[in-house]
Amino acid sequence: MLNRRSLFKSDPIGAHGGAISIGNFDGVHRGHAALITRLRAMADSIGGPAVAVTFDPSPAAVLRSSNVPPQLTTIARRTELLRSCGADLVLACQTDADLLSQSAEDFFRRLVVDELRARGVVEGPNFFFGKDRRGNTEMLMQLCETHRIAIEIVDPRLEGDAWVSSTRIRDLIGSGDVMKANALLTSPYQIRGTIVSGAARGRQIGFPTANLESIGTLIPGAGVYACRAWLDDGKLHDAATHIGPNPTFGDKAVKVEVHLLDFSGDLYGDDLNVQFLSRIRGVERFASTEALTTQLRLDIDAIRDRLRRG
Repeated sequence: MLNRRSLFKSDPIGAHGGAISIGNFDGVHRGHAALITRLRAMADSIGGPAVAVTFDPSPAAVLRSSNVPPQLTTIARRTELLRSCGADLVLACQTDADLLSQSAEDFFRRLVVDELRARGVVEGPNFFFGKDRRGNTEMLMQLCETHRIAIEIVDPRLEGDAWVSSTRIRDLIGSGDVMKANALLTSPYQIRGTIVSGAARGRQIGFPTANLESIGTLIPGAGVYACRAWLDDGKLHDAATHIGPNPTFGDKAVKVEVHLLDFSGDLYGDDLNVQFLSRIRGVERFASTEALTTQLRLDIDAIRDRLRRG
């Protein structure tokens, strides 16, 4: 007998009788935005809420103990972005062995029919569901027809000669090409971390940095970036971010160090959001501290110019 606990982490109050779309939605890229636009239109036509259903953690993290790709967004950030695209509600399924062991038919019946009482479904052509991903769009259409639920399959979004996908964006960010990644996303890529104490070398040479740890999403590839950053007060600061080791001082550990331009103050223990706009250069080893500080001044001038030009 199936465990009849709710599939969701929170009570789906207000989610009944609308249109739903199910997926990881990691990153919330332009393909996801097109899907949510159609979801919004269907929800309006049937007079119900537009509900995006995602998973926490990702199914890959439960099925595989290693080689799990890092996420592009936390659930909180994903929710914010999906709502900005037009979703009324974002629900997260509790991903566990029970959920992943259900057949496609049982998953559809429990989530779509019983829990959400959906009257419409919108998905992309590469949608799979149920144990071993045995459910596909053909089965989905058959199940929707049986239960008299409207169904729409949305064509994938193409940029160049390839689909817009979370995997493609993850590869771009991992290589440091945040500008190309941002062109595929609905909002510039960002990370969030907690500020911890470091070696204080930046402060000693006149460029104090906030050292970030506990970052739960993909860290961009090594380099120096033009960024904007903010604390939980929401006030934006232009920022220079260095990711990677610091070979000038013999450091091999990969660090995320954020220098807030025109800012002074103690930030230890605060959480900092960092939005990546463009990569300025790679990580370099300098012959002296003086050579490093000269380059840092050039970096900051370049960053100011890029941020001023948008």
